[in-house]
Amino acid sequence: MKYVFFFIICIHALIHLLGFVKAYDLAEVSQLTQNISKRAGVAWLVAALLFAAGAILYLLDREYWWMVGIPAILISQTMIFLAWSDAKFGTIATVIILVPLVMSIANALPGSFRNMYRMEAQRGLSRLSGMPLVSEDDIRHLPGPVQKYLRYAGVLNKPKVQNFRAKFTGQIRRTLKSGWMDFTSQQYNFMDKPTRVFLVESSMFGVPFDGLHCYVDSNAIMQIKVASLFRVVDAEGPTMTKGETVTLFNDMCVMAPAALIDTSIHWESIDSLTTKATYSNKGFTISATLYFDKEGALIDFSSDDRYLSADGITYKRYRWSTPMKNYKDFGGRRVATQAELIWDTPGGKFVYGKFDLLEIEYNCWEYK
Repeated sequence: MKYVFFFIICIHALIHLLGFVKAYDLAEVSQLTQNISKRAGVAWLVAALLFAAGAILYLLDREYWWMVGIPAILISQTMIFLAWSDAKFGTIATVIILVPLVMSIANALPGSFRNMYRMEAQRGLSRLSGMPLVSEDDIRHLPGPVQKYLRYAGVLNKPKVQNFRAKFTGQIRRTLKSGWMDFTSQQYNFMDKPTRVFLVESSMFGVPFDGLHCYVDSNAIMQIKVASLFRVVDAEGPTMTKGETVTLFNDMCVMAPAALIDTSIHWESIDSLTTKATYSNKGFTISATLYFDKEGALIDFSSDDRYLSADGITYKRYRWSTPMKNYKDFGGRRVATQAELIWDTPGGKFVYGKFDLLEIEYNCWEYK
């Protein structure tokens, strides 16, 4: 859909050039029967250039493209009104372009998901300090499978993790019968003051859906908006926070295993490839089971302390698991790049998410 909008904006820009060509008699323009003054021709040209610039900024995901789009729309529609009999159908393109334009303006507002995400991320980044290296002494208290995993993940002799930034692409769905929606997401996690901010953007039938998950100061929220304007899910409260504590710990296990050296995590050995962990944060305690392969890689994570909720109002407690695979090297650290999100419901396993890791960066000091 992004490329469709880009194409529409480009075509609209090219059509505006006809007004300039007509005004200066550069070529025969049979589509325009009304006379166009040279001053009006310049306005048509300015609108064309603004639309072209806006199209490029939109394609490059520059959030401020609306600053170019607004004057382009205003000049364009003024010229269309002045040449209404010839150009009235240009209003259709104007209305179509207004859709992403209004969404971009909404995203620029202080209360938008993007600004809330940026604010929390920058707050955490302001706390960055130098981190000592992870040593053998730091992992000595851990169960054998966890020690082996940390060695496999390459955390030894590298700085302890205070924060990380990650980007994903993948697919999500609401129910077993729902169609898959492609998504992109970005997130920041902070270990010094357990925090997770997760921004996801997706669409269905051309209608955009944005979601924001924030776990800050032991309080978690999940909000979803349609077209960046209409909030359809607004979940918070103790049940939500406990469930998101599982997600927070899952992120530590999968993407920041160096954080597992924290002595506040209680470990129970099950066998040579399985370990149970209990994690607490400000009154919320959850447990999870970690499964490893013979090489030491973490291949699955499951917990009974997370809750399925489609509307943020009703919650159902099912086992939640995230089998993972395809480890890749990121600056000397091995991280699983593919994972599924699964609910073990009474009707069977429900795979509702497929994630592919694109980027991950540790101990970030500036917002990206």
